[in-house]
Amino acid sequence: MTETCAAAPVAAAGEGARRRRSEIAAKVLTVLLALFLGAASGAPKLFRAEAAVEPFDKIGWGDWFMYTVGSLEVLGAVALLVPILSGAAALAFIGLMVGATVFNLTVLEAPEAVITTALVSALLAYIARSRRAHTAQLLRRLRR
Repeated sequence: MTETCAAAPVAAAGEGARRRRSEIAAKVLTVLLALFLGAASGAPKLFRAEAAVEPFDKIGWGDWFMYTVGSLEVLGAVALLVPILSGAAALAFIGLMVGATVFNLTVLEAPEAVITTALVSALLAYIARSRRAHTAQLLRRLRR
């Protein structure tokens, strides 16, 4: 019986360390995703980088669509860095990635790009899950 009692604090300490590592990983991943989605993906659309303009020309919806997507990416990247908004922003980005996947497969005919959107979506799902308490807090505030 004493072995079980002695093992409980050790297990609790191990759980605490695991949670801290998971929290650090989520924070680092959030910052990296915010940089990628805001600076590497969103900003080129807002500044009409040639690599961003060409795919949106193929879509055929005009520059407004490119600017809208770029704005959503930059604003979403900022929201990822705000703790109470981070989970909701990750979920919204997953929706944006679904749309990107559809366009990559149908309009742009770039199935290799689906690997990127799937990987980013999986990472965003990890962020959304790790920030679910923040999302619940945001929903409670919005319901008031």
